[in-house]
Amino acid sequence: MGLYDFTFYDLINRNARAYNNRPAWLEVKDGRALTYGQFKETVDRLASGLQQRGIEKGDRIGVVGKNSLEYFLLYGAAAALGAIVLPINWRLSPEEVVFNLNDCEPKALFVGQEQAPLINEVKERLGKDVQIFNLEINAAAFSCIEILLDNPGFFEPADVSADDGFVIIHTAAVAGRPRGALLSHGNLLCSNLTIDYYLALSQQDVHLSLLPLFHVAGLFMATAIFQAGAHNVSMHNFDAAEAVELIEQHGVTTLFEFAPILAGILDAAEKAGKRLPTLKAVGGLDAPDAIEKYQAMTGGTFYCLYGQTETSCVATMGQYDDKPGSAGKPAPLAAVQLVDDYDKPVPAGQVGEITTKGPMVFKGYWNLPEDNSHTFREGWHHTGDLGRFDEDGFLWYAGRKPEKELIKPGGENVYPAEVEKVILQHPAVRETVVFGVPDPKWKEGIKAVCCLQEGKQLEPQELIEFVGQRIARFKKPQYVEFISKMPVTDDGQLDREKIKKQYGGDQ
Repeated sequence: MGLYDFTFYDLINRNARAYNNRPAWLEVKDGRALTYGQFKETVDRLASGLQQRGIEKGDRIGVVGKNSLEYFLLYGAAAALGAIVLPINWRLSPEEVVFNLNDCEPKALFVGQEQAPLINEVKERLGKDVQIFNLEINAAAFSCIEILLDNPGFFEPADVSADDGFVIIHTAAVAGRPRGALLSHGNLLCSNLTIDYYLALSQQDVHLSLLPLFHVAGLFMATAIFQAGAHNVSMHNFDAAEAVELIEQHGVTTLFEFAPILAGILDAAEKAGKRLPTLKAVGGLDAPDAIEKYQAMTGGTFYCLYGQTETSCVATMGQYDDKPGSAGKPAPLAAVQLVDDYDKPVPAGQVGEITTKGPMVFKGYWNLPEDNSHTFREGWHHTGDLGRFDEDGFLWYAGRKPEKELIKPGGENVYPAEVEKVILQHPAVRETVVFGVPDPKWKEGIKAVCCLQEGKQLEPQELIEFVGQRIARFKKPQYVEFISKMPVTDDGQLDREKIKKQYGGDQ
C-alpha cells in the first residue's frame, strides 16, 4: 500500500477511532446493533476466520442472500484481506446464478437461509474447491459462519491499494452473457464522497438501507453512510408500512430508491396519518408525481442522477427542482462528454452517446478484454446510453444506443435480446420484439410484441409464465401483444423502431 492509498478497510479503522461508540448498524430483523468500534472488531474476527481457510488477496467471495449484518461485514472482511466480493442477485434463475459464480470462480460462497435450496440445487455445477457457508447466524444448511467469527481477530493484513479490485457486480446480459464489472476501493470511496456531498450527510444522519447489497446503489449508499460516520438501519425485507414505522422511530433522514418504493412508503404514511418530516433527502429514479408528492408531504429534497454500475452508481446528480426531468450536472469528480458515432464531441442540445472519465469509472469487465477495448476508447468510458446537455449544462437522458438497448423495471437491468431469446424458444412464437414501455408501478415495464406460427394459438399469460420459468422473473414481460405481421425495413429486417412507435404507447 502506498502513502496516498486509502481503502474501505482504512475507512473502517478510521471510523473505529473517530466514531468508536457511535451507532454504525442496526439489523431490523433481529434488533442486533453495532457501534463503529464493534464493527471493526467483528470485521477483524471474520477476516481472521477467512484467512485461516485460505482466503487471500485477489480471491473472490461469493454472496447469495438478502441484506443482513453479516452481508455488510463480509465487505469489510474482504477489504481487510484484499479479497473481492462477488454479490449475486438472488432473484436470478438457477442457470444465471451458476453462470455468474463460475464466471469469477469464488473460493468461498455465503448463502442466505432463503437461498439455500437454490444453492443445494446447483452446487454440483459449481467449482469443486468452493467452500460454502451460511450467511446467517444459526442457519443449518452449510458450514456455520459462527466458526469464522469465533476467533480473536488476528490476521496478516494484505498490501491493498485504492486501485485494487473490491467488488464484481454482474450487469445485464449483452450478447447472451452477463458481464462482471470490477470496481475498486477507489471507485467506492469516490462514489461515497459524491453521495455525501450532494446529500450533505453528517454523523447525525440515519439511513434506511432497503436497496439490496448486491446492487451498486444499495452497496454504495450503505458505504457512503458509513463514510460519513452516520447510522445504517437495515431492512432484510422491504415492507412499506414497516418502513414508515422505522422512519418515525429512528428519525431516518435519507434513503435511496427506485420506483415504486417511494410511492409505496408515501401511501403507507398517508394511511397512518404521518408526514415523515425527518426524511430530508431521497435519491434515485422515480416518476415526477411520486417525487413531487414526497417533497410536498415531507418538505424534503429529491435528488436525481445518471449513473450505472460501471460509473460506481453516480456520474451526474442534482436536486430535482433545479431542472425537473434532468439528471443533474456532472459530479465534482466526474467528467461527462457526449459524442457522435465517430466519437467526436457534440454541441449542447444535440443527442450523443454519454461517455465518462474520472476516479469513479470501473476497472473493466472481468476476463473480457475485447469488451474492455470497446468500452474504453479515446480515454473515455463509453456507456452505450444517449443523452443531451442543455444550455445550462444539465444532462437529459435520451435512451440507449441500439446495440445496448436496456429496460429498467424497478431499477433492475433487462436487455431485450435476452428476453427475446427465451420467447423464441416457445414453439408457438415465430417472431418477437421486446422493448420498454411506461408502467404506472415500475416506471418502465417490459412489453413483447409477437407473431405466432401459422395455426398456433397462445394466451399472453401463458407466454409470460413460460418466460418467468426460464430466466429471472423480473425479466418476464408484463405486457404481451400478438399481431399478424411484423413491420420490416427495406432490407427485410424487423423494423424495431416502427414496432415500438406503433405498439409502445401507455399501457
